Amino acid sequence: MKLEKIRYVAFLRGINVGGHHKVPMAELRKEMENLKFENVVTLLNSGNIIFDTMADDLEHLANTISEHLEKVFGFPIPTILRTSEMIYGLIKKNPFKDIILSKDIQLYVSFLRKDTETKLQLPWSNFDDSYKIISYIDKTILSVVDISVTKIPKGMETLEKNYGTDITTRNWNTIKRIEKKLEDIR
Repeated sequence: MKLEKIRYVAFLRGINVGGHHKVPMAELRKEMENLKFENVVTLLNSGNIIFDTMADDLEHLANTISEHLEKVFGFPIPTILRTSEMIYGLIKKNPFKDIILSKDIQLYVSFLRKDTETKLQLPWSNFDDSYKIISYIDKTILSVVDISVTKIPKGMETLEKNYGTDITTRNWNTIKRIEKKLEDIR
């Protein structure tokens, strides 16, 4: 039986934010290739990496990447992985289809490394409806921010308080760009 390569998306937490923890994408690609990953593609500057490997243990892979990148760049780089099929599935579910969009409404996807139990009853809104967590699907939190009232850091505080800090967040448009890139390199 021949093992097939699996395509993954790695989401790195906390790099290239506000001039801190700088990680050039060319160096990041090189380091991923040094780990023997194939077809490595980075997308945007926020730490989104598409790559192929035969390995199928998400936890072990995430640890391997995090540990290697910390040694190379000199600071912790938490890594959360999803398979390309998980990204396709999320896009197919179209979880924000019922949200009325405006220039002030932003859609976010937060990926957890592990399933986490919380006492929040979903859907959940803060006191002024500026931040809403609409659902939790397969270690993924879907939320909506009205930036005319608040900013995403307030939402991140809520997420970390209820789900922990082993989490990273991307704008829904970034997830759609990742899905398009996955299609382009298929």
